[in-house]
Amino acid sequence: MHRLGPALLWLWFLSMGSSAFAQLLPAVTLEALSKQAYMVQGDLGPASTSNRGFNSNAGIVIADDAVVLIDALGTPALAEELIQAIRLITKKPITDVIVTHYHADHYYGLQVFKQQGARIIAARPAMQAIGTADMAERFAERKLSLSPWVDDSFRLIAPDLLIDKPTRMLLGGAWFWLIPAGPAHSPEDLMALTEEDGVLFAGDLMFAGRIPFVGSADTKGWIRGIEDLIARNPRIIVGGHGPASTQAAKDLVFTLDYLRYLRSTMGAAVADLKSFDEAYAEIDWSRYRSIPAFDAAHRRNAYNVFLTMEQEALRK
Repeated sequence: MHRLGPALLWLWFLSMGSSAFAQLLPAVTLEALSKQAYMVQGDLGPASTSNRGFNSNAGIVIADDAVVLIDALGTPALAEELIQAIRLITKKPITDVIVTHYHADHYYGLQVFKQQGARIIAARPAMQAIGTADMAERFAERKLSLSPWVDDSFRLIAPDLLIDKPTRMLLGGAWFWLIPAGPAHSPEDLMALTEEDGVLFAGDLMFAGRIPFVGSADTKGWIRGIEDLIARNPRIIVGGHGPASTQAAKDLVFTLDYLRYLRSTMGAAVADLKSFDEAYAEIDWSRYRSIPAFDAAHRRNAYNVFLTMEQEALRK
């Protein structure tokens, strides 16, 4: 347990008793998707001390020669547990980590894999996110909200290889298509498709079973990206949050409809010259209230889209 954090964690552990403590920790366990592809699924709620920041997914592809990861989870401690889970299946080296985007819940575990010699792969716009004020503010917030699992031992790991366009690559003995998809959920969205068995790791272009995080997303680009995915109809699709899907057209529609509803309602409010607070209070959000992460994410999502619609109106 010493890898999970400083002495504070031990004090908490001792005060609670090991059995009670263990019940609070969601397990990092591998779920088979195909002959070579697996995933670990995070909690559907926001990152918190109760889930240790384990609220995002990661993909694992056990190829002929090595293990390739898609995303690195939300803390170094979770990355260590992911390695332990992988080692129950294979001793092959972890040679590459594909980062779907540089949001904290997907990349804070990178330093653990980098220390083991893994190459970090991301879309080129990721370099624009490295070292920004937003990234520094998120780190400060995570040190408070996820203490002791995120502390000053965290290290930002930049990509070793940048992807500019759809690229076919041999990684660990398996062929992948690496597909830049931003700007959408983020400028640096990057999807990974396993060529042999057709598993698409789509990052946060798809949220399954919880309210999406919009943040500063390009919602127009995000909607176009989802429409393109629906047209392509991948055999298996793994989003950044929630369970994997074998019915991409059906399960992508939730994220698509949510984004369209935000743009429609917030666009109408801007056109009617309403304030955000006035519009938010009037709109019927009942279809989404019972969905996990509504309280944590939805109002902020709506406000961000409101600002986007104001900017789009000014450009007309």
